[in-house]
Amino acid sequence: MLQRLEPPSHWGWSMPVPMSQGWRAGNMIFVGGQMSADSSGNILGVGDIATQTRNVFSNIGKVLAEAGADWSHVVKLNTYYVFDGPPDAVKQFWEDMTRVRMEFLVPPGPAATAVRVAGLIYADALIEADVVAVLPG
Repeated sequence: MLQRLEPPSHWGWSMPVPMSQGWRAGNMIFVGGQMSADSSGNILGVGDIATQTRNVFSNIGKVLAEAGADWSHVVKLNTYYVFDGPPDAVKQFWEDMTRVRMEFLVPPGPAATAVRVAGLIYADALIEADVVAVLPG
């Protein structure tokens, strides 16, 4: 069973592209990189890592829900974040982002990776995340 996942009223790319927000393949769900963006691809929460993180993780939840899943089914989380401030401030930035991520993650939590990057496709984007989830059975 293959099911393309495209929640209604979800954020969109700034140009037409042949990509999907996610796919369900049998009991596996693959959610592509989610952004804090509106339906026109405009970044929401500019300059605010907590707001952008909450929007990104809410968007992941919408894609999961369309496949009949939720955060308890997530087994892998990749987070990409942009921080270009002083070295002594990156820890606080990461902790602010992680506090919001913890609102969504269900113990014992997925295998997770967080990667600091120089930038994302949208200049004002501070975070992008993708997940893999597995439904029972």
